[in-house]
Amino acid sequence: MLHFEKKEIKELVLAWFLLTIAFTIMLSNVLSNGFEPIMITIFIISAVTAGLGFILHELGHKLVAERYGCITEFIANKNMLGLAILLSLFGFIIAAPGGVHIKGTLNKARLANIAAAGPLANLLLVVAFIPTILFSTGIIQSAAIYGFSINAWLGLFNMIPAQEFDGYKILQGHKTTYYILAIALLIPSLISFIFF
Repeated sequence: MLHFEKKEIKELVLAWFLLTIAFTIMLSNVLSNGFEPIMITIFIISAVTAGLGFILHELGHKLVAERYGCITEFIANKNMLGLAILLSLFGFIIAAPGGVHIKGTLNKARLANIAAAGPLANLLLVVAFIPTILFSTGIIQSAAIYGFSINAWLGLFNMIPAQEFDGYKILQGHKTTYYILAIALLIPSLISFIFF
């Protein structure tokens, strides 16, 4: 069972909302089209694809860390959220909306497991969107395709084997897990790039 303080819930909701706003602006192409009613639909799509992917990624870290007896707290990065909204006006996003801060004594293997939980959450979302892609049409199918793509890329991006990324911690503790997860995220990322 995850433990949340009231302040932490506010931070999560704030990060989810502002990140959703950023993706809504980017997908709506606000600079050329202005604010139109369709943005409400795009906001909902962004919230349940990019926004949900981000939230579940962070909750994955939190869940595993708390199972190891750690104290965890999500803290939104308000400066980066502001930057994400600003950049979205120009058609792209650099998103580092916040992260789970962890206090506890952990070895490399456990740190790797905590790190892997984030990209794994994105991979599970990728899989979850497949039936909707296959068995729906129109805007529902388009939303599922976007959810499939954004979560594949979000998970793969976090697998970069450099410090501050999940991939670095996973590689330090579980090389086999790193390569399996990286390949599992690379395949849908390539599918989304080639076919969508």
